[in-house]
Amino acid sequence: MSEPIGRPAAERGALGGRLSVILAGISGCLFLTMSTSSSYTATQPDFFDAVERFQPYGVGWGLVAAPIVATVVGLCALRWWPYLLLLAGLLAVPPLLSELAGVNYPIGVTIVCTAGYPLAIIGVLACAQGLAGSAMGWASALTGLTLGARLFGVGLGQVRWGAVLSDDLIRWHTVLVGVGLVGLVPVVWGHARGDRAAAGGGAAGAWSWPRLRLIVAGTLATCVVIPLSLLTTQRLADLLGVTWSALYRHGSAEMAVIGAITLVVVGILAAVAGPWSLTTALTAATIQVAVVAPVSLAVMALVGSDPTRLLGALAGVALGMVAAGNRWRFPLAGALAVSTAMILFIAYVATTGLPEKLAEQRSLIPALLILVAITAAATAVVGATAPVLATRGALPAALGPLAGILAEGGLQTIEGTYRQGNLQEPVYHNPVYHTTTSAVLLLVAGAAIGGVGVARQLAVRRAERQHTEQIRREAAAAERERLARPIHDGVLQVLALVQRQGSELGGEGGKLAALAGEQEVALRSLLTGGTTTRRGASEDLRTPLLALASPAIEVSAPAGPVVLAALAVTELTAAVRAALDNVRQHAGPGARAWVLVEDEQDGVRVTVRDDGVGFGPERLDEATEAGRLGVAQSMRGRIADSGGTTTIHSNPGEGTEVEFWVPRKPPAGR
Repeated sequence: MSEPIGRPAAERGALGGRLSVILAGISGCLFLTMSTSSSYTATQPDFFDAVERFQPYGVGWGLVAAPIVATVVGLCALRWWPYLLLLAGLLAVPPLLSELAGVNYPIGVTIVCTAGYPLAIIGVLACAQGLAGSAMGWASALTGLTLGARLFGVGLGQVRWGAVLSDDLIRWHTVLVGVGLVGLVPVVWGHARGDRAAAGGGAAGAWSWPRLRLIVAGTLATCVVIPLSLLTTQRLADLLGVTWSALYRHGSAEMAVIGAITLVVVGILAAVAGPWSLTTALTAATIQVAVVAPVSLAVMALVGSDPTRLLGALAGVALGMVAAGNRWRFPLAGALAVSTAMILFIAYVATTGLPEKLAEQRSLIPALLILVAITAAATAVVGATAPVLATRGALPAALGPLAGILAEGGLQTIEGTYRQGNLQEPVYHNPVYHTTTSAVLLLVAGAAIGGVGVARQLAVRRAERQHTEQIRREAAAAERERLARPIHDGVLQVLALVQRQGSELGGEGGKLAALAGEQEVALRSLLTGGTTTRRGASEDLRTPLLALASPAIEVSAPAGPVVLAALAVTELTAAVRAALDNVRQHAGPGARAWVLVEDEQDGVRVTVRDDGVGFGPERLDEATEAGRLGVAQSMRGRIADSGGTTTIHSNPGEGTEVEFWVPRKPPAGR
C-alpha cells in the first residue's frame, strides 16, 4: 500500500502513536464507567455512594490497604501507565466472572480487586499528562472524561443502590471490559519502555523533590481514613466537649465533623504538593460534590427511559469534553458551571422548593436538561485543570487521591444541610431537598475555574517576559563578544600604545597617557560585562566613586555603605566620570575637583564641584547645537534613565557645580 503524499513519515508515526494513546485513555475510562455503574465490582468509587463512617475490622482493613498500596504504586509508576490500566482492567474480570458464572473467589481476591479503581484513575490521568506536551486539547478532554465516564456509569446503572443487577447491565459490563482490554493492546505493545512524558519531567527529574512531594501528599491523603476510623463517637465527643449521647443522636453532625477534619488535613497535604495542586484539587472536589444531588435527581426522573437517559448522559460528557479540549476551556467551563447553577435554581423555584417532584412526576425534559447540563459542567471543569497541572507533573496526584478524598470530606461535611425540619435526609436520592446546595457549589466551582484560568494566564505572561529578558541578555552578550574582537585588535591596542609612549614623553603626553589608561580600563569593563548587571541586584556606590580619587580629585562619602540598585550605581558612576572629564578638559590647567556623596532617606545625591574657569549659561545650548552631547547624553540622559535629576550651576571665573540625584527605588522596568 502506497504512503499518502504530503505528510512526513515521522509525523505519520507520531500521529499513529498519539491515536493509540488516546484510545488507551478512553479504554481506561470504560473501566471507570463499569466501576461506577454497579457496586458488585468490589471497587470503591470516591463519590455518589451514601456517606458512612468507615470503621473497619477484620478483613475490612484489607479493603483499606489495597487502594492505598495501589495509589502508591500508581503514583510511583506513572511512566508505566499502560500497564496500570491493563492491571485495572484485569482486576475487573474476577467480579464479572463471579456474576456471570457464579464463580466464588477467596476473600483475598476480593480485596485485591479493590485496587482496580485507583489504578484506573491514576492510569488515565497519567495518560493525559503524557499527551499534554503534544496534544493539550486531548489531554484536557481525557482529564474531564475521568469524571464524565463515572457520571455516565451512574446513568448506565440507573438506581444501583440496593437494586438487583439486570442481565442487560451485566452484558454492558462485559462489553466495557472487553473493549477496554482490546483498546489497550496497541499502547501496551508500543510503550514497552514506558512513557517518560507521563512521569512529569522525564527520567532525569523522576525522583526530584517536586515529584516526591506529590507522591507523599497523595499517599498520605489516601491514608487519612485510617486515623479517622479510629476516632470513635466517644473520642470525638471528648474532643468536642459534648456528651456521647448528644453526638450519637445527631449522626449528621458527627459526620460533618469527620468531613471537616478530612478537608483540613487533606487541604494541608494538597498545599504541600503545591499551590496549583491545592487550587485545582479543591476545584475538582467542589464540582464532584456539586453533581451528586442533581445527577441522582435526573437519573431517578428518567428511570424507565433508558435510551433517553443514556443519550443525555453521553451528550453531556461529549459537550464537556469539547469545552475542555477547546482553547477557551476556562471561560467555557465557568460558563457551563454557572448556567447549570441557574438551571438548578429555576428547578427549585418551579417545584416550589420540592425538586423531587421531577422524579415523582417523571418530568422528562427538565430531568434531561439537568442531566446534560450537570454532566457537561462537571466534565468541562475537571478537564480545564489539565493545562495547569500537566506541565507541573501534578495531574495524577492532584485530581486522583487529593481531589477524591477532598470530595469525600466535602460530602460528609454538607450532609448536615440535608434536613427538612427535624427530619434528616442523608441519602442523596430520597428525596432531594438539597438541590440549592449543589447550585451554590456550582457557582463556587465556576468562579474557581475562572480564577485558575486568570492565574495561569498571568503566570504564562510572566514566563514569557522572563524568557524575552533572557533572550535579550543573551543577544547583548553575543553582540558584546562580536564587538570585543575588533575592538581588542584595534582600539585597545592603540590606547595601550598611547598610554605607554605618552608616559615616556612627559608633560601633556603624560596627561594623554593617563586619559588613555582610564579609557582602556572603562572599555575593557564594558566588554567584559558592563551591560549585564543582574536585575534587582544592589551595590555600594562608594566603591566605584572612591576609586576615582587622585591628587586632583577629592572624594568624600559616608562611613557606611550607600546601597543602590546595581544599574543606578553603574549609570551614576558613569555620569560622575563624564563630569570629571569635563573638569579635565574645560576647567583650565591646575583645576581641582571635589566629589561629595550624600545618602538621603529617599535617594542619593552626588555633587561634583571644581574651581576652574566656569562658563556662561549659554554655553550648554551652544554645545548641544554644535553636536557636543557629553552633558546631554553622558550626564543628564543617564541620570534621567535612573529616574533622577541633574542640576548644573556655573559662572565665568567661579567654577562649576554639577549635582546628581537618584531615587533609592528604581523606576518601573529598570
